[in-house]
Amino acid sequence: MAVRIPRKNAVLAAALLCAGATVLVGCGDGDGDSDEAFAGKSADAIAAEAVKATRDADSVRITGTSQAQGAPAAVKTEFQVDEKDNCLGTLSMKDAKADVRQAGQNVYVRGNERFWQNAMKGRPGTDTVVDRLQGKWVKSEPGDRSTQGMCDKQALLAAMDSDKSERDGMRRGTATEVDGKDALTLTKQQADGEKLTLYVATEGAPYILKAVSEGGKQPSETLFSDYNEKVEVEQPPAGEVVDPKTVAANG
Repeated sequence: MAVRIPRKNAVLAAALLCAGATVLVGCGDGDGDSDEAFAGKSADAIAAEAVKATRDADSVRITGTSQAQGAPAAVKTEFQVDEKDNCLGTLSMKDAKADVRQAGQNVYVRGNERFWQNAMKGRPGTDTVVDRLQGKWVKSEPGDRSTQGMCDKQALLAAMDSDKSERDGMRRGTATEVDGKDALTLTKQQADGEKLTLYVATEGAPYILKAVSEGGKQPSETLFSDYNEKVEVEQPPAGEVVDPKTVAANG
């Protein structure tokens, strides 16, 4: 779906982030033996615990890859966020890359040439504006719709509990590992052929460790790590920060 953005915000257009992975709070069968993790709990109870633990964590690193049907390439994102909206992140698609950070109430985006060319494509003065943005952090003000929610931990995790109708029919799967951590899989096969798999930590808090969507219109894989680690963010140097309205006006 195309999104129309006022010219003064054009340099921030590519910073719009769509959470690609669908993480389900499942329910269904799945009684376990006493030797198993979550013994006696069904898939819905396990998933509900996992969602709550993940959303209640002080911070988390979210690393994802997603490719919508018909898209020329996959979008890759990595964001470390906390409850105070402190944020460090990157996003890329083929040769277009950008760094994102939030310190205080402001979001800053620093993209490479390809990133800004894609964001400004078809607009007057694109080449001049892109040239001025090289090596610069573009600052958005609080409430700017083009970056709103980008560094909001709860907004990034909202997909886990957004569609209650998708909760039915998950099943307990096998025990496995995700980056060396023990996990239990919860799976669901959709009617359209999409397979959804949720990996839940079996030691310590039942955090979500990974979510995978296969065979659907937007295959994706999302990893969750570095729970409760401190997110240290510094304001970019003043000389490296530009105002998007000023840049666009002078373009």
